Amino acid sequence: MLTELRIADLGVIGEATIEPGAGFTAVTGETGAGKTMIVTGLALLAGAKSDPKLVRTGASRALVEGRWRLDGADPSTLVELGAEIEDGEVLLSRQLGASRSRMTLGGAQVPLATGAQLVGEWITIHGQSEQIRLGNSERQLQVLDRYAGAELAALLREYRSDYAARRALKAELAELTTASQARARELDLLRFGLEEIEKVDPQPGEDLALAAETQRLQAVDDLRQAAQAAVVALAGAEESFSDNIDALTLVAGARKALAGAVDRDAQLVPIVEELAGASAALTDVSSVLASYLAGLDADPLRLEWIVGRRSELAHLTRKYGETVDEVLAWAADAAQGVLRLDAGDARIGELREAVAELDAELTASASQISELRHAAAERLAGLVAEELKALAMPRARLVFDLASIELGPNGADQVNLLFSANPGSVPGPLGKVASGGELSRVRLALEVVLAADTTGETFIFDEVDAGVGGAVALEIGRRLARLAGTCQVIVVTHLAQVAAFADRHYQVVKADDGSVTTSGVRLVDGEGRVEVLAQMMGGLEGSDSALAHARELLESVSD
Repeated sequence: MLTELRIADLGVIGEATIEPGAGFTAVTGETGAGKTMIVTGLALLAGAKSDPKLVRTGASRALVEGRWRLDGADPSTLVELGAEIEDGEVLLSRQLGASRSRMTLGGAQVPLATGAQLVGEWITIHGQSEQIRLGNSERQLQVLDRYAGAELAALLREYRSDYAARRALKAELAELTTASQARARELDLLRFGLEEIEKVDPQPGEDLALAAETQRLQAVDDLRQAAQAAVVALAGAEESFSDNIDALTLVAGARKALAGAVDRDAQLVPIVEELAGASAALTDVSSVLASYLAGLDADPLRLEWIVGRRSELAHLTRKYGETVDEVLAWAADAAQGVLRLDAGDARIGELREAVAELDAELTASASQISELRHAAAERLAGLVAEELKALAMPRARLVFDLASIELGPNGADQVNLLFSANPGSVPGPLGKVASGGELSRVRLALEVVLAADTTGETFIFDEVDAGVGGAVALEIGRRLARLAGTCQVIVVTHLAQVAAFADRHYQVVKADDGSVTTSGVRLVDGEGRVEVLAQMMGGLEGSDSALAHARELLESVSD
């Protein structure tokens, strides 16, 4: 609920503050005083386009601030935006300059669209130039669905869930179908690569093992010579005519020399044991070298085969990986890719079946939704007609014309709100055939009918009483008061018959300092309100008869 509206340097208003109550608040003032700026200020908070011409002459900027009480609403969205909430209230401000405007929410600057979306959920503005409530088919459909009630709301939730699932399936189906040629090309490439790899049949680590074997076969003579020299150095030659002594002989001699002295010095025992170990180790190494030397045979045929095999592997590593292990990893991924792509056609079939099933379910649900809407449209039109009778439009008709369309997120219905003021005329689009006064009364009638299911919302009416007077004005005021029983209602009016029903009455007062005309807003009550109503009824200022008439009006509406 709006608890305070402050305007500074907007239009002809220099500084003004109003504190609308929970019920019916009326704003009045003579023509040109600037009372419409109240609605303009609220429209700016609701995201209306800024206009530098709205800044009061001589001022550098205009400011509009609205304070809202959350009334138990979930503040999480506001907190996420960084808004500061004090005592369950949040302050929204819109500042207009010569070239730009900005909006802040609870002290945090927010995008205009974000603030407008929030305020759009809190208030609804009706005015001669405003079409917010009934301006398009989608909004008209929302009004009808709101009246239709809980049964339709539950059906719509289920329908929209199925519709979202269908949209996701159709998107996947379109992607798969569009990519079918690219998928076929990718399949051919993957299968060709797998066939090449399967034909060569590489083994893990084979390229590294063959490279090492190649190096050994190419250096067999050098390796044999080195191994032979090492064997001779360790164990000597089988037939040696030289005086060279091998390592085993030298170690054995050292061990023998010390073995005879260990009984005279125990410190020599571990040394002798170490020499025994060294002798055993040299014997083992000598044996291994001898075996290695025996296996070092030149094998030209083996070398030739290895060269050919490495060439086959190199062909694979040029295309599918730097090593054979990487080639095998590519093959594993490619095999999975083939399975995935092969499943594409099967998936297309599955998707088409799933979409067809959802189409059938959505068609059936849309039919149920349409039936409920048709029934609700007839009831709502009848109730609005009754309201219009009381508003001096006894023969007016409002028709919610439902046309069938393709399945969409809201079903298969398009709403066109048609209106006829007289029984002899064919109903036409409300916005085109209704005059400003008729349009205002239709909106009011709708809101009064819908008010039974509405709480906490704020409605702003600008010139809802345009073109009417007398008894009709009284009925408008009475219905605004009824609407204010469940919602907050703020009305800019020039009729005393409407303002008299208000719980709170503000007057916009114009002052002229000789150069610039400015307006301020003051709360009127008691005798002050009686005087204002008397002036609005055309009475002479201070006239006893006019004041008596105003008091009589206040007494009559309070009964």
